[in-house]
Amino acid sequence: MPRKKQFGIDEVKEKAMVAFWDHGYRATSLQDLVDTMGINRASLYDTFGDKYTLFLKTLNSYNDNYVKPYIAERKRKYSPRQAVVGMFDDICDRVQAGEDRNGCFIINTALELSPHDKEVSKIVNRTFVYIEKNFFRKMIIRGQASGEIAKSVVPSTASRVLLSLFLGLRVLSRNRPEKVVLNAIKSQVDALLPPGENVALSHNFSRSLRRQGRKVFHDTAQVA
Repeated sequence: MPRKKQFGIDEVKEKAMVAFWDHGYRATSLQDLVDTMGINRASLYDTFGDKYTLFLKTLNSYNDNYVKPYIAERKRKYSPRQAVVGMFDDICDRVQAGEDRNGCFIINTALELSPHDKEVSKIVNRTFVYIEKNFFRKMIIRGQASGEIAKSVVPSTASRVLLSLFLGLRVLSRNRPEKVVLNAIKSQVDALLPPGENVALSHNFSRSLRRQGRKVFHDTAQVA
């Protein structure tokens, strides 16, 4: 009869994910994993296989335990347009507060390994497609149906641009970009999702929004 494991598999896998997230795949040694997970090498190999197999498992766990629940929560708690706009606002707020310096585990992995690893690339691309189609695109379509987002928006095009802005923001967040750069990204998100007929904007507010957009563009050009 095999010996019963004296540790929780999901718990130690979560610890491994944190190690990979903090240091990247290549910089995380087997000894780092053993120390972080609190298990010996024999248990690591017996339970997860090798370092690479464990890494792939942590990537899939990140999608299941972080990406999908986060998207589901935003869909549940907010209106379609606010679900999208508010996500960018939240990330920018955390970056300005000095938080979130480790960025996104999936995007960090895309930069480190995707160009050279087909298995990793499949997981990364699957995640990006999920965010683009199941969050951005669905929120746009739902927002147009409710009148919150203008009918002139092309969902497939806008969702791809939003994904590009999201990926860029998550990369920039690791280097704590200047506030004017973050504001420029938020301004672009607002411009991509103009309000629909059921969102009443006063003439003065609309004019103020246009002025703000011009100022952000001007300030960003000066920084560049």
